Amino acid sequence: MTLKCTEFKVIAFDADDTLWRNEDIFIHAQDEFINLLLPYHDETYIRSHLGDVQIQNLEHFGYGIKGFTLSMIETAIELTEGRISGNEIHEIIQLAKCMLASPVELLPNVENVLSKLEGKARLFVITKGDLLDQESKLARSGIADYFEAIEIVSDKTSDAYQQILQRHNISTEHFLMVGNSLKSDILPVLDLGAQALHVPYHSTWDHEKVTDDTLLHYPQLTTLNDISELLGWLDFSPFHNKQAV
Repeated sequence: MTLKCTEFKVIAFDADDTLWRNEDIFIHAQDEFINLLLPYHDETYIRSHLGDVQIQNLEHFGYGIKGFTLSMIETAIELTEGRISGNEIHEIIQLAKCMLASPVELLPNVENVLSKLEGKARLFVITKGDLLDQESKLARSGIADYFEAIEIVSDKTSDAYQQILQRHNISTEHFLMVGNSLKSDILPVLDLGAQALHVPYHSTWDHEKVTDDTLLHYPQLTTLNDISELLGWLDFSPFHNKQAV
């Protein structure tokens, strides 16, 4: 297959739940945390309160496991009215360490897609979260060498993407973003007038979800069922056909 990548000089990928599994690790940790607090409250209330604390703490701690851990500790203190024991706090910290040490599991077809795109476009990773954790996962993933640039940002806004494009001297018409989160990977890029492809993961953190009413403002939104479909989209999509010269 000869890929028509000439229009897209840079193809950027989100990392968590686009290149490798991530949300599953948080779901498992959250379940373990809830089990720890069940002697104090019911599951629904613990889950809801933890979610609220996470959102409130994003501006303080940002995204990632470390911020999530601090939110679990804060939730445990609040929901037990300070009665949480030192041993139980230690369990939460150990849970966080297990999350950080979790193996990096590439999603199906990822490396095959990267190997076929290599040399046909500049490949980037644009991800958010804790710098040390994301660098560690990329180093352990076995796919770092495919990427020319790694951008780890505190949040994915249109301004953040614009700064990346300017820093690397990339025009919007030559930029393609691929990711699983509509809120972080897709809509901010579309707002810039660039192209983005949505590749859903089987689960999404509630904070990353967007309403159907919001999506009505993005008729150009394109969703693929699997990252492997990216190769066919690049070769045959109407977007490329109408821009080919």
